[in-house]
Amino acid sequence: MKQLTLFFAGCFMLTSTLLAQNNNVKDFVKGADVGFLTGQERRGQKFHDVKGNERECLELLKNDYQMGAIRMRVWVNPRGGECDKYTLLAMAKRVKALGMDLMVDFHYGDFWADPAKQPIPKAWLGHSYEEMKQDLRNHTIEVLSLLKENGIAPRWVQVGNETSNGMLWSVKTDERGWEIKDSLGRTTITHSMGHIKTQPQQYAGFIRAGYDAVKEVFPDAIVIVHLDRGHLQSLYDYNLDTLLKYGGKFDMVGMSLYPYWAMEGHPELNADDIITDCIKNIRYVSEKYHCDVMIVETGYEVDERHPEIMEEGRRQLARVIHESRYDTNGHCRGVFYWEPQCMPGSYKLGAFDSMGTPTAIMDGFIEN
Repeated sequence: MKQLTLFFAGCFMLTSTLLAQNNNVKDFVKGADVGFLTGQERRGQKFHDVKGNERECLELLKNDYQMGAIRMRVWVNPRGGECDKYTLLAMAKRVKALGMDLMVDFHYGDFWADPAKQPIPKAWLGHSYEEMKQDLRNHTIEVLSLLKENGIAPRWVQVGNETSNGMLWSVKTDERGWEIKDSLGRTTITHSMGHIKTQPQQYAGFIRAGYDAVKEVFPDAIVIVHLDRGHLQSLYDYNLDTLLKYGGKFDMVGMSLYPYWAMEGHPELNADDIITDCIKNIRYVSEKYHCDVMIVETGYEVDERHPEIMEEGRRQLARVIHESRYDTNGHCRGVFYWEPQCMPGSYKLGAFDSMGTPTAIMDGFIEN
């Protein structure tokens, strides 16, 4: 009798686990970051489906390519208002009207924040660490409260963008805000407030301040820490261990996966190995840190002169989506394409052609 009881208990646990994993697979989200879209539309850019019919871009992404979510970055005090809180709000209203989910991506800069730089907003320069934590908190609450006042609740909120080397540290830049590199490709750090190598406690403190601010406005929002190079396990060990050691907190880990950029300057690498390593890393990270993971950025090369290149991009994207959904024990919760609607002349890893029509790459999103 005891053996039968143990047998049925084991069957119940196995069934429960399989049901949970199956639910996770069903709750898998496909989406796009469309931060450039407002500017494109303002300049008169039109979008079309593969039959040549003019379409509204978000509606096209949702209905033709099975996307259920949109990701939008937000800067602090950008020049010209690009990617400010009002741009976010306007896009968020459109996203809600279509019944799609929203991810808010806080860069905590007046311009791009990425592994090469995390520019301290001009208005925050000269502030102490404690003052800057308060700046970050105030900005987070201000932006999210604007959404809340308009009846919009983001499903996910990124506290920082590709904070692989920390956040809120600046390098020497030109008048446009791009980092200045020497002949060896090196940059000069001008403010190292939250750099992970020199100020790990402050980096973790910024992440925690953002986490707490998000939860104050939207307790149910999923807070994401986002790092680049999803295929590089050692990066995730180092960064996430540092965060947890010094009191940082997150609900989910976001990864960038760009085989094209990873192979640039590294001829020994190939796209399929990079994807394999990323899927393996998703399983590793989810198990080690007891959290779900999401690929919040990916992209593949558009070359209208060589259709085979775009077909290869479709194959890679389809593989990423399939394996993220089915080969991560239910812990990868989605894949977002970064700026698919971009024109090839402005960004080589978009997924539309020069006429504003989806290329073959976009077919990678279509699952039967």
